[in-house]
Amino acid sequence: MVQRRITLKDLVLGEPLRWDLFGADSGGRPLLHKGQIAADDRQLHTLIDAGLFAEEEPPPSVLHQLNQCNRRLERMLRDLRNEHNAEAELRDIAREVIAAVELNADIALACIFLAQIAGTYAVRHCIETAVVVVVVARAMGKPPAEILTVAAAALTMNVGMLRHHDTFQNKRVPLTREELAIVHRHPEDSADLLKCAGVKDEEWISCVLLHHENDDGSGYPSGVARPGVTQNAKLISLADRYCAQVSARNYRCSILPDQALRGVLDDPAIPVDAELAAHFARELGSYPPGCLVRLQNGEIGVVRQRDGNGVLGISSLRDGAGIVLTPAAPRSTQDAECGIAAVLSEDEAEVRFSMKQIWGAQASL
Repeated sequence: MVQRRITLKDLVLGEPLRWDLFGADSGGRPLLHKGQIAADDRQLHTLIDAGLFAEEEPPPSVLHQLNQCNRRLERMLRDLRNEHNAEAELRDIAREVIAAVELNADIALACIFLAQIAGTYAVRHCIETAVVVVVVARAMGKPPAEILTVAAAALTMNVGMLRHHDTFQNKRVPLTREELAIVHRHPEDSADLLKCAGVKDEEWISCVLLHHENDDGSGYPSGVARPGVTQNAKLISLADRYCAQVSARNYRCSILPDQALRGVLDDPAIPVDAELAAHFARELGSYPPGCLVRLQNGEIGVVRQRDGNGVLGISSLRDGAGIVLTPAAPRSTQDAECGIAAVLSEDEAEVRFSMKQIWGAQASL
């Protein structure tokens, strides 16, 4: 519980109290109870002057919620072969991911770039991809039912090669012919597993089957071309490739967000749907929340929030002389001296902080 001191502005005479109210020395027993009518003005003034406190539930944490989703999803996917009615549970996990994004999309995105979602890469990558998919789908104005379906598809897109995924991602040498065959077959294997586990939603299955197909027919597993590749499948594909680049692996560091964005949007081998590219660039941009940056004034900080108009809120963690700023100092890219000069890796930034220090209780573990 969180204790908050109550002032007269919090109370309305004649209205039921919203909390149990405690005095500084009330020994844990409420002086006034939730639902009680506050009618005695003199009594309230006396109690407030002496110190009156309410105990409130802490706000829900986006970070905690995404980590819970990750644990639930890992359990489900690892045992999916033995499930026969998995659709409801998988949709529920997708709803929780959507709820986390709706609670604070900036924190949900920052969890990706600050590598705060625990667990194996294979499952964590699906959660991160789903977060990006939900952020972009909401910006596109897709209806809630469609967002739920595409989020569920992102969470389950790789279940057909889950047992191999971490091994493949950590290899320092090219995949063998047999391993490449598993990769090229995994959309079909994933769709088959989902159908056997009780998933009947055709759009969900379609997104999983098509998320590696390309408009020009160069994708896999079936070489489907435009118009057979749906927009939702292309959205998952774009988010999948982007998240794969910005996530660190055992054998390499992550690619910086500005480079990753250019890499997926300007890749001549995989032309990107123009509408999707525009929404993707606008919602994530070169400097998404969680991105470590050097400002024009030499300060080092982390992008805290977007305002939708290209202005970014920055939390400055170290000044131009290298002095740690405690607490972090708020900056805005509207100020010329606080424009972003460079995106930094964790090693280049040389700053250590918790997400809670930047975003408060909504980013607590």
